[in-house]
Amino acid sequence: MSPKLTQALDRYREIEAILASPGASSDTESYAALMKEYRSLSSIVEKSEEYFKADEAIRDLENLLSSENDPELKALCETELKTLKDTRDRLDGEIKTLLLPGDPDDDRNVILEIRAGAGGEEAALFVADLFRMYSMYAERNGFTVELLSENRTELGGFRQLSALLSGSGAFARFRYESGVHRVQRVPVTESQGRIQTSTVTVAVLPEAKEVEVNLAPGDVKMESCKSSGAGGQHINKTESAVRLTHLPTGIVVECQEERSQFKNRDKAMKLLISKLYEIKRRERDDALAEDRRKQVGTGDRSEKIRTYNFPQGRVTDHRIGFTVYTLESFLNGDMGAMIDALRLHDAENRLAGE
Repeated sequence: MSPKLTQALDRYREIEAILASPGASSDTESYAALMKEYRSLSSIVEKSEEYFKADEAIRDLENLLSSENDPELKALCETELKTLKDTRDRLDGEIKTLLLPGDPDDDRNVILEIRAGAGGEEAALFVADLFRMYSMYAERNGFTVELLSENRTELGGFRQLSALLSGSGAFARFRYESGVHRVQRVPVTESQGRIQTSTVTVAVLPEAKEVEVNLAPGDVKMESCKSSGAGGQHINKTESAVRLTHLPTGIVVECQEERSQFKNRDKAMKLLISKLYEIKRRERDDALAEDRRKQVGTGDRSEKIRTYNFPQGRVTDHRIGFTVYTLESFLNGDMGAMIDALRLHDAENRLAGE
């Protein structure tokens, strides 16, 4: 048992005793803080109990195998032993992840930006595929998805889109998706059946509040314009679309999803504030540059992180060398194994660097 795990289990028992004592709830602020810590430690305790049970069962089976001569029974024991060892290894990784100090941004909602890169219309179509994939994964995990802005193409793709993914722990789940995603497939526009390689860039930003960003009144220029693209009779009749420019940095955001200019302004401001907060976050991370080098990727949009190869039916994450051969289900939101592997790899590197 690692010292960190021993410390966590001791702290859990200590808080449990405090909460059970008379008058524990008299100080509501202190009680709420203890309950939050208790719930956080509960996950570690539950995983640890499962780990110890699996470890004990492994020892029992190993003892049985050393004294057993029946070939059929030995084969059954060896199969069960392999399953238990896989379970123990999985639990070990989950416990390591839980023991790491959380990033202060992990519980935040996520602003997801996806942009077409090289590949023209095929890249735009893959933006739509990735957005669908992320939306399905988000909904499977209890997150809500709200489209903030989009720029559609005639074939149903997107040159760019932004969305808000809301729910506790959203950033912790999606943070490793930032970077260049490469797709290799035969485009719908290709009549000769030739495979094309296209790219899409993904940026994952933790949602920020206005009070967390130093935003002076004169820093933002707002422009209104008529909406464009799909939208029926409403399009081009009122100037409901909003463009915000942050003058000190030159960052520009747009929103035209709502019919109300005020609602579009609110969505655009939410996106702008999160972009400005991301700059602050990167400055904070740069101060921990050595630690960041140990983590999975840099989150930079120029870093090629993953390839989706349709002819081979595989998805490969280049940062950790992890490949799955279930491309169709992966694009239907079955991303859990990949994301868990990325989180575990990051956790192990961070623990090794401590």
